[in-house]
Amino acid sequence: MTPSWEAAVEAQIRSAQERGEFDNLPGAGKPIPGRGLPYDESWWIKSLLERERIPGDLLLPTPLQLRRRVERLPGEVRDLPTEESVRAVVAALNREIVDFLCVPSGPRVAVRPVNVEETVRVWREERQRAAAERVAAGTAAETAPVAARVRRWRLPWRRR
Repeated sequence: MTPSWEAAVEAQIRSAQERGEFDNLPGAGKPIPGRGLPYDESWWIKSLLERERIPGDLLLPTPLQLRRRVERLPGEVRDLPTEESVRAVVAALNREIVDFLCVPSGPRVAVRPVNVEETVRVWREERQRAAAERVAAGTAAETAPVAARVRRWRLPWRRR
């Protein structure tokens, strides 16, 4: 750059600073990403996932994604209202697993279809346990003294 060009650029920067155009910029006062840390080749992927709030599971190969879904299945079906809906969710997952097993790709990870009857049995047991806990909590509230539950209203002109 020539000295006159450099002086013009510096003058524009100085006038922008005086107008306050560099105040309150996003990231002000924070270190520059990646500086001072060991170099990471996938820094841009990690920053994209963090910025866009994309779950990291989407980057896993298909067999690992299926294994994760099998592991999370009990929590996924726990709140379903009917046995048919539980069976439908398990059947959909089993279809995906069978489709993958027909044309496997990615790392060799053992993935097997989920036993529908076992999943339904566990779902029933959890619902029965939750219902028993609700009944126990309801009977505990019923056995509380009536005087503690019923608030006696006093009329302002009747003082006791």
